[in-house]
Amino acid sequence: MDPTLKNALAQPSVWMFGAVRIELPDYDLRLLDGAATVVVAGESYSGLDATFGSIAALSELSEEMGDSAPEITITLNPPDLSAAAALAHPEMQGSVIRLLAGALDPVTGLSIGQPETLFLGEIDVPKIEVDASGLRTLEYTAVSVFERLFEVEEGQRASNGWHQSIWPGELGLVFMTATDVNLYWGVKPPKGSNTAKGGSLWSPATASVAFA
Repeated sequence: MDPTLKNALAQPSVWMFGAVRIELPDYDLRLLDGAATVVVAGESYSGLDATFGSIAALSELSEEMGDSAPEITITLNPPDLSAAAALAHPEMQGSVIRLLAGALDPVTGLSIGQPETLFLGEIDVPKIEVDASGLRTLEYTAVSVFERLFEVEEGQRASNGWHQSIWPGELGLVFMTATDVNLYWGVKPPKGSNTAKGGSLWSPATASVAFA
């Protein structure tokens, strides 16, 4: 924890705030859990965003050990249908979301020290709901960055296109095209399958691998 924040929290009285930062494809949404404005590292967080509304609810955070990555849900009150549709667009999936907790200097409106990051993850699934009174809300399920540890790397290929999608400009597989050798990456080959043995797969003279 930031020493300045830690010292502020040790005082008899402290103004606490919670904040959410969502890095949408073309917009950084910065919201507070109340009706105020706080400046954190030169960026303003407010209780109401003119484009996308406010926070309606946030699921409880807990720390525990398990075989799945932590996840939270955050519910927003979009001001209109177009805002709800934009927030629910497929392009929003994968946007980075960060939950912060900090202390506020009521005189300056600035954050005291650096807020603590309580959760860092990415948007997974959006859901729009309309209650009986016609109130429209949008709920995001967000998964922790540790979700990446549970992904099965079925999409990996020893091909130039995939390789450069991860390491742009790295040309180690530039000659790996159109050969008849099956290379199974990260999985056991089927019984009876022929796999490359010996030699170097990276030689331009023998390179190029076709993959199942």
